[in-house]
Amino acid sequence: MGYQLIAIDLDDTLLRDDLTISRANKRAITEAVKRNKLVIISTGRMFKSALPFAQELGLHHPIISYQGALVKTADTGQVLVERPVPLELAQEVLHIGYARGIHINVYLNDTLFVDGITEEGIGYANLARVELNPVGDLRRFLTADPTKLLFIGEPAYLDKLLTECREKFAGRLYVTKSKPHFLEFMHPQANKGGALEELGRIFGIAREEMIAVGDSYNDLDMIEYAGLGVVMGNARDEVKKVADYVTLDNEADGVAHVIEKFLLQDN
Repeated sequence: MGYQLIAIDLDDTLLRDDLTISRANKRAITEAVKRNKLVIISTGRMFKSALPFAQELGLHHPIISYQGALVKTADTGQVLVERPVPLELAQEVLHIGYARGIHINVYLNDTLFVDGITEEGIGYANLARVELNPVGDLRRFLTADPTKLLFIGEPAYLDKLLTECREKFAGRLYVTKSKPHFLEFMHPQANKGGALEELGRIFGIAREEMIAVGDSYNDLDMIEYAGLGVVMGNARDEVKKVADYVTLDNEADGVAHVIEKFLLQDN
């Protein structure tokens, strides 16, 4: 039967450094869809930030967004999985961020809220191509369960904070880094591997029939879950260690290489 599904991270994986999709990657994905393969975008980005890339590729399949906290179909917007952060825990995260003087993003109803306009926030908004909504003190603003919270800061400092927060929120929140300067907080069951497992149940696809392609720490769950876990050539060495296969980097059509080698060769 071969592989039936491929889950692909966006930043530093499918996307080139200029945040575009190469012609080779587009061609490979188009051919995979023609052969009835399920092509899933799997990203830490907001759904509204990931959707334009799915539309560019002509994909109507579900999108794994917010590291797996929200899974919606690209065509109808049907919610398949939704796992927000409990408000009480979100407030704990906010108090840590404020005590450390860190820039904080709060995601609620697929909208990005910030305390005020900062360089970090502007940089993030430009990367994700979304609007910043400044609301003042986020601790007072937030009265409902958010989808995700994110700290933006200096990588080495966030590495230390990652260790502290994983210990503090063990079993209560999923804490990960999607980029060296992004520290993210989600529902404990909100990760890309769990989202893949749920999609497998929905579509009747076994994990052995899945390929997952990523480059960073937040991709580890799906890379380890899928039957074939692929890591990009531009990934850090510690991420490559968990790979079944290391492909070319994101500037050299690494995703197209994987699709052609493993997803199209069995037809």
